[in-house]
Amino acid sequence: MTKEDIYAQLKSIIKIYLPEDVSVDDIGPESHLINELNINSSHLIDVVLDLEDAFDIEIKDDELEAMDTVSSALEIIQKKINN
Repeated sequence: MTKEDIYAQLKSIIKIYLPEDVSVDDIGPESHLINELNINSSHLIDVVLDLEDAFDIEIKDDELEAMDTVSSALEIIQKKINN
């Protein structure tokens, strides 16, 4: 799976949890999930659960804490898939 494929799938998962005042067009590699995209903490858990299902991976608590931007989420997913 290419980085572009992972990014597209990640973006499609994130967009489900965006509040009404945030557009899908606002999702970029450096977008902060909480501060810029306004994803609340309970929805962030939902995002992680969806990512685990979509990519057949397990994201640990310390990795969740490091997952603050779209690009950091992408890096974590790539590492998990490649291992």
